[in-house]
Amino acid sequence: MKRRTKIVVLGSALLLTAGAASAATASDAPRERATASDAPLGRATASEPRQREAAALTGTAKLYRSAGDDITFSFDAHLAAKDKADPSKATGTFAFSHYLNGEGARAEVKVDCLLTGGKVAVVSGVITDSDLPGAEGKRVGVTVHDLGRRDRLGYSWASTGSPVDTEELPTCVSSAPFEKVAKGTGDFKVVPWQPAL
Repeated sequence: MKRRTKIVVLGSALLLTAGAASAATASDAPRERATASDAPLGRATASEPRQREAAALTGTAKLYRSAGDDITFSFDAHLAAKDKADPSKATGTFAFSHYLNGEGARAEVKVDCLLTGGKVAVVSGVITDSDLPGAEGKRVGVTVHDLGRRDRLGYSWASTGSPVDTEELPTCVSSAPFEKVAKGTGDFKVVPWQPAL
């Protein structure tokens, strides 16, 4: 297969599948939860009560595909309580991969925005590592609907064909969660944002 054709096949694989957690496993995805303020509950002190983080999206799951595609998404995104008023201060990572018949690609992303409402989360970030040529440096967004064992997911490149073809995507932008999670593969968790309105 010629190099150009292979690149197109890899790009199409990512587009058609919506991505997935890193090709390896969720434990292989980079983590950036270094501060106590990012934890779900901060440590209580005598003068300060416990405070939950402002928003979060965590978990790993595979998407359902009747053709047998191996598509995985993994999230570890957090908005600290102290940053409640600014979703662009979210930290963490997410990863996705899409493989079929031994071909495909994976990507790791540094979070730059997280918005949640009820059981729906929209997270975006910039691809920091990928084996898809031209993907690094591109911003992507993902939407998750936390429905227990029936979670759904959408991604910004659903209408562009590939993250590589996305130009100047704004932060926290994605598509409706149209994909279904494969039965028994995992469970996404959304911590709802509660801004002062």
